[in-house]
Amino acid sequence: MQTKTIHVITLLAGILLLLAGVLEISGAVSWRQGVLLTATVIAAAPIVTKAFRAAVMRIVTIELLVTLAVAGAVYLGEYVESAAVTFLFLLGSWLESRSLAKTRNSLQSLIALVPATATVIREGSTASVPVDQLQQGDRVRIRSGERIAVDGTIASGQAAIDEAAVTGEPGPTLKSAGDKVYSGALIDNGSIDVIAERVGEETTFARMIQLVEEAQESGSRTQKFIDRFAAIYTPATVLLSLLVYVLTGKLEMALTFLVIACPGALVIGVPVSLVSGIGNGAKHGVLIKGGEAMERLSRIDTAVFDKTGTLTQGRPEVRAIRIFEGEENDVLRLAAEAESASEHPLGYTVVQEALRRGIQLTGQPEQVEVVKGGGIRAVIAGQQIVIGSRKLLETSGIGIGKGPDEEAVELEKLGNTVVFIGVEGRLTGMFAIADPIREEAYAAIRHLRRSGVTRMILLTGDNRHTAQLVGNQLGLDEVHAQMLPEQKAAFIQRLRSDGFRVAMAGDGINDAPALATADIGLAMGEGGTDIAMETADIVLMADRLDQFAHAYGLAKATVRNMKQNLTLALGTALLLISGVLFGQVLLAGGMLVHELSVLAVILNAIRLNRFRGRATVTT
Repeated sequence: MQTKTIHVITLLAGILLLLAGVLEISGAVSWRQGVLLTATVIAAAPIVTKAFRAAVMRIVTIELLVTLAVAGAVYLGEYVESAAVTFLFLLGSWLESRSLAKTRNSLQSLIALVPATATVIREGSTASVPVDQLQQGDRVRIRSGERIAVDGTIASGQAAIDEAAVTGEPGPTLKSAGDKVYSGALIDNGSIDVIAERVGEETTFARMIQLVEEAQESGSRTQKFIDRFAAIYTPATVLLSLLVYVLTGKLEMALTFLVIACPGALVIGVPVSLVSGIGNGAKHGVLIKGGEAMERLSRIDTAVFDKTGTLTQGRPEVRAIRIFEGEENDVLRLAAEAESASEHPLGYTVVQEALRRGIQLTGQPEQVEVVKGGGIRAVIAGQQIVIGSRKLLETSGIGIGKGPDEEAVELEKLGNTVVFIGVEGRLTGMFAIADPIREEAYAAIRHLRRSGVTRMILLTGDNRHTAQLVGNQLGLDEVHAQMLPEQKAAFIQRLRSDGFRVAMAGDGINDAPALATADIGLAMGEGGTDIAMETADIVLMADRLDQFAHAYGLAKATVRNMKQNLTLALGTALLLISGVLFGQVLLAGGMLVHELSVLAVILNAIRLNRFRGRATVTT
């Protein structure tokens, strides 16, 4: 039956119960019995229907237990009990559905942000089209007060854009031509034209909603255990109620036992906490991929961080250039042309520096070989280019030399990452690149320590001087530099073998092996959204480290909430069973307490919607 129909039936049964009470007071006992029986039949209809459907599939549900109990009460002539039990069961189900809807508000509010139509400019004309008809390459115009329907790059215009729906970060950010924008973001002020790069289900926002939906449906280990337990416990309840009847000869006691021993609150307590916790994370830009990820995150004691793009801002700048052969702009051009084939933030920085200087990049990299954690080899206009770390140049047969090496060390001690470039087997120059520490990193590290993370480690492919400087400034326990991606993964595996429960935070690209090896992988979402969403257990959509602190606090709060619900459910069940066996709990009263316990665990879980555990940024 439809939900609305059941609500009408519940209301009608309640009115009939009130009428029966009036008839009792007026002395019309025979009429009262008829009204109670009518209320029982009306309210029992949807319950019996559900019980029958489940029985056909060989599933024992609470509806079947209630049906048996009501049938027994009618057989005994206890119409007050039968009418009260059916009404209370329907009323409890209605309250549960209302309360459960609140736990999914975060996801529903996200879905509601997807615009239905978009303004598209095609062949010089403007038209409003449904979002599911948008195509890659379309020029989409978004005005003030509208939401962006695609992922893409701003082609023209300027606007203050609120991306809270995607990143969880409140407040607008000014963006103009060349900047990336994401679906679901709101144009607070201004107007822009965007070239669509991802549309429909491929957009970041759509994939985020899909991940949250999947996460809310995926159970934790605790939930899966409870489900297995309930599958055995529920039919066992039927057998135990028969045993109670055999031992006591009291049918009403056996029927009461049958109803109140059903594990309603026990079964719902864990999933409702997970739905609330995952919904809270989505609202704050933290995508947690299911209950198991939530439980594992709550137990971590060691946090491992990548440096570039994780502890640092991921927007490095070229601070100095040293040239040993040739002209500075020529060397920079070759480096930028080679690095145009790289996905590493440092390579992107070199390209951006060349473009900032107005250098035209005309050479196309050929025979490209990306060395993870080392750099890149390529051929530009017939010249062999090697750009990257000392180790890469040395393994490529290019000596650094004492003078350049000493100069590079001095630059590294000042917090720079030094990238060397060799052309045709000779050292040609080097770039000093600095990437400032994230403003929120200091507070986030302190918050994680206060919350229970006892060990903080930095693993980076950068030089030891820069790495140690970052580690000292943030107060990390260990710093390990010049590590390749596979070395990071091996290091994390050793930590786990030693009994540590490890969370790894990285950018989701070069750190993919380490993210996969850790107990929990957290990816900074905006820097590598596609790979991050696929590799990590948790995605921090705003690229902010304080979201890590929020996710950890939320995981601990959610698991604590699950335990509270389990304790409440088991305690209520044991109390009711004891009351039944000692003759202190009757059928209607037991049913009322049972339904109230289910409602209580739902209301307790809803508290997670208001959880705020993010570290406060201090400077």
